[in-house]
Amino acid sequence: MEERRLGIWEKYLTLWVALCIGAGTVLGSVFPQLSDALARLEIANISIPIAICLFAMIYPIMVQISWEEISGALRSPKPIALTLFANWAVKPFLMAFFAWLFLGVVFSKLLTPDQIEQYRAGLILLGVAPCTAMVLVWSYLARGNMGHTLVMTAVNSLAMVILYAPLAVLLLGISGIRVPWDTIALSVAIYIVTPLIAGYITRRQVIRRKGLDWFKAKLVPWLGKVSIIALLVTLVILFTFQGHLIVELPAIIGMIAVGIFFNILVVFGITYVAARIMKLRYEDAAPAAIIAGSNHFEVAIAVAITLFGVTSGAVLATVVGVLTEVPFMLILVQLCKATRGTFGKKAQTSGR
Repeated sequence: MEERRLGIWEKYLTLWVALCIGAGTVLGSVFPQLSDALARLEIANISIPIAICLFAMIYPIMVQISWEEISGALRSPKPIALTLFANWAVKPFLMAFFAWLFLGVVFSKLLTPDQIEQYRAGLILLGVAPCTAMVLVWSYLARGNMGHTLVMTAVNSLAMVILYAPLAVLLLGISGIRVPWDTIALSVAIYIVTPLIAGYITRRQVIRRKGLDWFKAKLVPWLGKVSIIALLVTLVILFTFQGHLIVELPAIIGMIAVGIFFNILVVFGITYVAARIMKLRYEDAAPAAIIAGSNHFEVAIAVAITLFGVTSGAVLATVVGVLTEVPFMLILVQLCKATRGTFGKKAQTSGR
């Protein structure tokens, strides 16, 4: 893929993110009726406004992915194997450990036994639900291999159908956990299949009519701005939707967020180091590690509501996963970019 230059939206992304988080939190606190209205706009536990914004984030990236990149990713199984191992053999168990460590030990005197049990359950459900399609945005910002990112995201979505319930049953000790088929299917359709098809059609038609040079020089930079702006609008909606919790329950939110952050950081670190040992290029290592750190919060929320009820502490813990997803993943993006040089010159320039 072509080297992606930083425009004003990407260059000062941290500032824009902070402003949008603040704006959403203020809106959600001052106008709680707006939060209630947004909460009612959902299908299969997927927020319609957020789904629209995520499509606007992911579609511009799909336009830039060529089928040659996808076929190349399918011929390189190492990154796929690594992300599957990290997501299903490492991450759920580490999340269970950090949930016990921080909620059951570090913060145990500040919480009731019932709160500890509920919040731990929510974190476990979050840890067993890896990789939302938003990783396409994080990989794009980290200069990752988008073909590999797409393939790994799709493979993880399929693996979730098979592995989610058994792992949740094992770690929670609750039998009969129902896999939210409708949530998984709808999220894959909205976040992967539809933008992939639309992106393919757009790319093919534009290159045929305008040429590859016009596509790269004119359309790609504009689409990059659309994706970043959609990300920022998503942040405002997320924090309008749930940001009032930061004002109402700041200590609880902070205690839950600590476990999520440590799990994301440690799983990311293990996967990133493993990628180095496996001699993967930076462009493949970065998305593999980022995918390992990401959580599919829609699925976690759907299961938490089914098992524990909409007002439970378990649901609150999964909602904290929603609030922390973007800030925490942007930290991983910065870590990837800061360590890109450690992969060597060949890894930095290959495919550019």
